[in-house]
Amino acid sequence: MSVRRYTAPSLLVTLLIAGGLACRKPVAARPEQPQAVAAPDQPGPADQVLPPTDAEQKRTSEDALEAARNAAAMREAQYHKAADAALRDIHFNFDQSAIVASDKPVLVAIAGFMKRYPQAHVTIDGNCDDRGTVEYNLALGERRAAVTLDYLVGLGVAGSRLDTLSYGKEKPVCTESVESCWLRNRRAHFTLK
Repeated sequence: MSVRRYTAPSLLVTLLIAGGLACRKPVAARPEQPQAVAAPDQPGPADQVLPPTDAEQKRTSEDALEAARNAAAMREAQYHKAADAALRDIHFNFDQSAIVASDKPVLVAIAGFMKRYPQAHVTIDGNCDDRGTVEYNLALGERRAAVTLDYLVGLGVAGSRLDTLSYGKEKPVCTESVESCWLRNRRAHFTLK
């Protein structure tokens, strides 16, 4: 058998190569990175969201303005419907300016309306039947309007939101000379300003 003889430099090179291979760790294969796929509901680079055009912005602005107008019209209609329901006449006894007990709930409803709608401003018209002089009925109408205003202020309505006016016997709702007609004319009438 023949023995091979190595020289020191060649032996050293062989040992280094063998040692390097023995110490070297195997490199694990890198896992493949999955390709990013855009979800159908998320825009990808090709589906970028573009800013709205001037026409689209104008249409959106007009739609918002129209919706605001519709909402304001609805609030206004509700306001007038509530006013029509609440602002009912109250009536007085002959030659009197005292609030009748049966009309107090009407005044409570009017005060509720006024509190619910702070923009409401009401004129209270004092009216009388056709008996008596013009001057006397104007004064009586003014007393009726003033007493009504005071009652509403007592219920919490600001006096600055109420005005009074006397028509005396100049604005009758009924023209017959019978008690039922005179009663209808002896009233405080409420007008929304």
